[in-house]
Amino acid sequence: MTTLPKPRQPELKTALPGPNTAAIMERDRAHLSTSYMRPYPFVPERGEGVWLTDVDGNTMLDFFAGIAVSTTGHAHPHVVKGVQEQVAKFTHVCLTDYPQEITTSLAERLVKHVEKPGEKWRVFFSNSGAEAVEAAVKLARNHTGRQHIISTMGSFHGRTYGAITLTGSKTKYKRGFGPLLPAVSHVPYPNPFRPPLGSTPETCGQAVLAHIEELFVGILPADEVAAIIVEPMQGEGGYIVPPADFLPGLRALCDKHGIMLIFDEVQAGMGRTGKMFSFQHFDVQPDIITSAKGIASGMPLGALLAKDSVMTWPVGSHGSTYGGNPVAAAASHATLDLLEGVIKHPGCGDSLMTNASLVGDYIMAELKGMQAEFPFLGDVRGRGLFIGLEFVKPDGSPDGALRDRASMAMFEKGLLNLDCGEAVIRISPPLILTKEEAATGLEIMRATLRELK
Repeated sequence: MTTLPKPRQPELKTALPGPNTAAIMERDRAHLSTSYMRPYPFVPERGEGVWLTDVDGNTMLDFFAGIAVSTTGHAHPHVVKGVQEQVAKFTHVCLTDYPQEITTSLAERLVKHVEKPGEKWRVFFSNSGAEAVEAAVKLARNHTGRQHIISTMGSFHGRTYGAITLTGSKTKYKRGFGPLLPAVSHVPYPNPFRPPLGSTPETCGQAVLAHIEELFVGILPADEVAAIIVEPMQGEGGYIVPPADFLPGLRALCDKHGIMLIFDEVQAGMGRTGKMFSFQHFDVQPDIITSAKGIASGMPLGALLAKDSVMTWPVGSHGSTYGGNPVAAAASHATLDLLEGVIKHPGCGDSLMTNASLVGDYIMAELKGMQAEFPFLGDVRGRGLFIGLEFVKPDGSPDGALRDRASMAMFEKGLLNLDCGEAVIRISPPLILTKEEAATGLEIMRATLRELK
């Protein structure tokens, strides 16, 4: 009889935090910005795949990937090799002034995932998602000659001034920082679990579209709106997937009024949902796309993708000293190799996008099964490895306190996770997560939930 090896488990050698972690956190509190949150007492020292080990030797299973950033896991050899090779050549020249083959070829690869026949796209590289959003607003205003931008409640687009104005998830991001960007409005996001505007799960998308049209009648002239920016699948607001008719309806509304449609794919994009971009689960095409986070497996890189017919701003009107850094571009090429299946990661099938879809389906099915045992699990939703688990009170309202208890208990058992929304735990692991590793994480979650019953 063959005994199969036991799947790798988290290994906790000390109480959390351990002494080295506690000492570094004390130094951190003394010298770093007071704005950092530090929700969990964990100081990483090294990583391998989906595992992170702290400075005390405690090894944790990573179910949040640095907020959906570490697409290929930690220290992936193919990404490390690409970065090392580029560092040995040159680390910076400034893309704004000098073209570089590594960024030109990266742009060519990215646009192939969004271009349709007869429709050319271009790319502007930035350092982050917030910078890509700022660029998107500038581009939309410049191209249309209009000023107003419409965003959604619950959204997160970044913390720089324009991006924070568009963000609609938490007031703490804005309190004390005004005045913010003028000419910005927010409308509800169609959440099927909590339908806005008196709608139902089936009609919430159409209800939001009707609400926007009502704004155009009595409050906001449509011909003064430059763009509507929306997360095709909302991240910070609770890992929400909108109804299937919403994004196509939004496209039709924008076409009707000459408005640019911007899709913020910073968190849900780059293969996380099983497709390169989350909007590709719907029959719709935007005018502008913002991307970052998972685009370079942890190296700082953002990208603004726009139709050639839209990217009409003049030479020198926008730029970036570090945007499109060649080392980050090398990491992005390596990341795309794995996402596209040019390079195959052991145990992850044809590509990391395929793996995200298959392992995500497995996690979703297991979590749906837990709902019958744990009535405080109000909703399980998502696509691929973009999954939200919402905790509720007996009356169905969000239970943020229970979510916080669950999240910390999972951490103390060796599972790195992160909250979002009012009462949601997000599951956004590296896309190299195998079914066996997912099962280990699910067992930790199940054990935690049983303790909460």
